[in-house]
Amino acid sequence: MCAAALVLAFIAGPAFAGAPSPFVEGLLWRISKSGIPDSYAFGTIHVADPRVAISKPVADALARSRTLALELIDSVADQRVFELEQLPDGSQLKALVGDAAFAQVSTELAAQDIPQDVIARMKPWAAMMKIARASPRGNEPSIDHQLLQAARARGLKIVLLELVDEQIAAFDAVPLGTQVALLKHVLADRPALEAGVELTIRAWLRGDLAQLARLNAGSNDRFPEMSRHYQVLTRHIIRDRNVLMHHRLFMPLRAGRVFIAVGAAHLHGDKGLPALIARDGYRVTPLPQ
Repeated sequence: MCAAALVLAFIAGPAFAGAPSPFVEGLLWRISKSGIPDSYAFGTIHVADPRVAISKPVADALARSRTLALELIDSVADQRVFELEQLPDGSQLKALVGDAAFAQVSTELAAQDIPQDVIARMKPWAAMMKIARASPRGNEPSIDHQLLQAARARGLKIVLLELVDEQIAAFDAVPLGTQVALLKHVLADRPALEAGVELTIRAWLRGDLAQLARLNAGSNDRFPEMSRHYQVLTRHIIRDRNVLMHHRLFMPLRAGRVFIAVGAAHLHGDKGLPALIARDGYRVTPLPQ
C-alpha cells in the first residue's frame, strides 16, 4: 500500500503547515541521550525517481544502526490490505460518488488491472490513493525500498512502526464526506496536482521543508474549497499516526542505534516525530544530508 505522505505530496495538502518549530528544515536528524548510542531519523519521499537516492551521510547513519524502524510500505504489507480496502456490508462506491465519478474511477483503476468487482466495493480513500499514486520515474525503487534492501543486506532488525490494521484505521477515520471530496478532487484536477510532484521532489532534495510549506500553501490558494478537507486528512494520516509511531519507538530508542525512516511529513513541526522524541529528553539535532 502506498504510504500516506505520498498522497499529501501529490494533492499538495498542508502537510507542512503549522506553528513555528525548530523542526522546519533538514531530512536527517541525530537522536542522542547520555549513556545511549545515537539513533537517527530520516524523512523520505514516497516517489521513485533517479534523483532520490541514499546519500553518504544517510548511508553512514544506517551503517551505525542495528535497527531500521519504518512506517508500513508495500513490501512489508500483508494480504489483509485487499479486504480492508473494501466497503463493508455490500456498500457500493458508485452510490457514494455518483455515476460520472465512478465511471472515471473504473477507467483509471481498470488500467491498473484491478477487477471491476473490486473497484465497485472500494473505499473512496483507497481509490484516491491508487489514482494519486505517482508513476515511477525510472527503474530505481523508492528510497524507502532502497533503505529496506540496504538494512536487510546488513542484517539489521526491521521494526514496523504501525500494523496494517492501524494504518487502514487511520484512513477509515477520515470522514466519508472528506474521502469523497478528495477522490473527486484528484479526478478533476489531476494535471494541476501532478505538476506539484516535481516541485515537491526538488524541495525534498534540498531538504527545504519551508519551501514545501510554501508549495502547499500555494495549492490551498488554488483550491481554497479543499482546505478543510486537507486539514482533516493531515490530522488523521499524519498527526494521529505520529502519536502511534512515537509510542512504538519508546523502547527501541532506549537501546539506541535505531534508524527511523518515515515520510518527511512525519518529521515536521511541533507535532512531528522529532518534536515528540525531544519531549522524552533526547537531543534531536539536524545533520548534513
